[in-house]
Amino acid sequence: MATDPRKLRPSELCRLLNSTPLGEVINERQLHRHRTRAGMRIGDARSVDLLRYVAWLVEIRHAPRPEPDGDPYEKLKDRARARNVALAIAGRDIGELPAVLDPDRKSQAASDFRFFCESYFPLTFHLPWSPDHLKVIGKIEQAVLRGGLFAMAMPRGSGKTTICECGCIWAALNGHREFVCLIGSDEGHAMDMLESIKMELDGNDLLLEDYPEVVFPIQCLDGIANRCNGQLYKGERTHIGWTAREIVLPTLPDSIGSGAIIKVAGITGRIRGMKYKRADGQTMRPSLVVIDDPQTDESARSLSQCATRESILAGAILGLAGPGKKISGIMPCTVIRPDDMADSILCRDKHPEWNGERTKMVYTFPTDEKSWQRYGELRGDSLRQHGDIRLATDFYVSNREAMDAGVSIAWPERFNHDEVSAIQHAMNLKLQDEAAFFAEYQNEPLPVDTGTNDELTTDQIAGKFSRMQRQAVPIACNHLTMFIDVQANLLFYVIAAWEDDFTGYVVDYGEYPDQKRPYFTLRDARHTLALAANTSGLEGSIYAGLERVTEAYLGREWKRDDGAMIRIERCLIDANWGSSTDVVYQFCRQSAHASIVMPSHGRFVGASSQPFSEYKRRPGDRVGHNWRMPNVKGKRAVRHVVYDTNYWKSFVHARLSVAMGDRGCLSLFGDSPDQHRLFAEHMSAEYRVKTEGRGRTVDEWKMRPERGDNHWFDGLVGCAVAASMQGVTLDGTDGSDRTQRKRLSFAELQRSRRA
Repeated sequence: MATDPRKLRPSELCRLLNSTPLGEVINERQLHRHRTRAGMRIGDARSVDLLRYVAWLVEIRHAPRPEPDGDPYEKLKDRARARNVALAIAGRDIGELPAVLDPDRKSQAASDFRFFCESYFPLTFHLPWSPDHLKVIGKIEQAVLRGGLFAMAMPRGSGKTTICECGCIWAALNGHREFVCLIGSDEGHAMDMLESIKMELDGNDLLLEDYPEVVFPIQCLDGIANRCNGQLYKGERTHIGWTAREIVLPTLPDSIGSGAIIKVAGITGRIRGMKYKRADGQTMRPSLVVIDDPQTDESARSLSQCATRESILAGAILGLAGPGKKISGIMPCTVIRPDDMADSILCRDKHPEWNGERTKMVYTFPTDEKSWQRYGELRGDSLRQHGDIRLATDFYVSNREAMDAGVSIAWPERFNHDEVSAIQHAMNLKLQDEAAFFAEYQNEPLPVDTGTNDELTTDQIAGKFSRMQRQAVPIACNHLTMFIDVQANLLFYVIAAWEDDFTGYVVDYGEYPDQKRPYFTLRDARHTLALAANTSGLEGSIYAGLERVTEAYLGREWKRDDGAMIRIERCLIDANWGSSTDVVYQFCRQSAHASIVMPSHGRFVGASSQPFSEYKRRPGDRVGHNWRMPNVKGKRAVRHVVYDTNYWKSFVHARLSVAMGDRGCLSLFGDSPDQHRLFAEHMSAEYRVKTEGRGRTVDEWKMRPERGDNHWFDGLVGCAVAASMQGVTLDGTDGSDRTQRKRLSFAELQRSRRA
């Protein structure tokens, strides 16, 4: 062919196609029809280029060949097949790229992140920047261009997540980072961030003007991800990726962002080993990680979940870059409660590598407290009368100069349409919910209200350690008790040593089978009783688990500090769960340690219930301090113990509240609170509610809604009950007089009898 078909006019192109072996006559109307099928608008310059490219493909890939002999229908099908192939290939090709509209703007934006945000996202960043914003923008720019780790706490609604999303786009489009990893508090959160980035790449016309090598192929997809695999540019695949969890920018010649990857994950999901193999065979690992709000309200309240997420951050996330490489990181966050994950990361003493920056909505509050108190009253009246704050706003406008005195606000442009200033906006938030304001907008949450003065927090419990080694029994302890809490998948056990006055020491606790990780819940247990016993039956797996636990701990001697060897005197096994009651009774009857093990039943005794002290004692019963061993007969002819769970839970918490060194103190082994984080969570999984009824006041213990497991708490309570059964008493709790009596001589004893 002497003339290049791509340079022909449409009419000439029709004649050229008609002269090819494709056979059928193609006129202008058919050209427009094919053009419409390919997604081209009538009059679009790209459509003519596309049709010219069709002709070129026809010439190259379908050269003239001798007419085949045979059926004319076969000839027709061959011609139709060839034509459809040519049109399909043409429809997959994106054609010529538009020219860059403003090269100078693109060049400046490549090295200036603030200019990039202002130039290409004017609808998003329409308000003036605050000094805190500029500080955060500078840190993001430094992390992307030169590396480093930066954690920043900004008030809720300040745009920190949006700025970080734009930072990911900036890093990928300009070739600063080839693999960006977005990590959220969970996978759904991270996927929402990726969806926001997709909307910008697919619909931002300003980005299309200056970055056509990236944005134009994305917009040619028309939101249909299935087109990615077949997309072509000048006959070559673009290898574009557009899924729910990752974006792979198109690979085009002379594009600095070719093949850049943006991928998402949840912080507790699959992070380790994250990589991507590009079309050229090169394996890419993340070089920039953006961790947006890595904690939830639930995890922030959990000491062990905070520790787990910190360990994931330090290990799995910061190790994503691979051996011999350092990863850059940006972490926008909000402090939800004191000592949560965000609060810990922002502390430069604990984590200096993260360069934590804590910004606030209000740096200094107004000095005219009386006027603002009056403002709060008017605000409440106005909301009740008019449904808005018009009365309070009028008062503020009239006294604004005095009410604004002493205030230092971070972002003066941040206020709502029905407010006059950012100061009024901040004070409205404070009046609405002071605790939420200090947590969400000041990043200085108020101390947690525990509800009662004597209710212990997880931090207090985890820090109540005796500095004794694990499984070491103190010299003054004469009793060793154990409790096993039975669940379908795991057995939770606690072992405690006791002095005669109820001074106690937790010497060991754990779960069977061992989960081999510092934080877990019963719900996400990986190694279960059924797997350990290699059986599918519930009763069989529980029985096998009880055998192994009791053999490991009841069949051994425990060394005391003075060298004496003692054994566990009493082991109670939870038999309250209906599915396991029979197998627990069977085990206690058949066990080699039948003299030590005993089924136990905790009973909820509320204020309106009959207390244990009022139960009528029957022949054969053994009654103790808020526990009793009833006489037994019938199917379950095994002695068991029943105890008041509300009383003994209050008793155990009272022992934990006693100062170290005092009589009746209960402490944990070890010398670090970190090793008891999960145990402390179990111990604080319930809260007490003082209830009155039948002329008495009792503590009724209830599960906290944000906590899930309390099994070690039940275990320590059971150990205390077992100790009471072995004769351990606390002065004043058993009604007896434990004062020493003077020993009388035989003569004095005879005289006293005669008298």
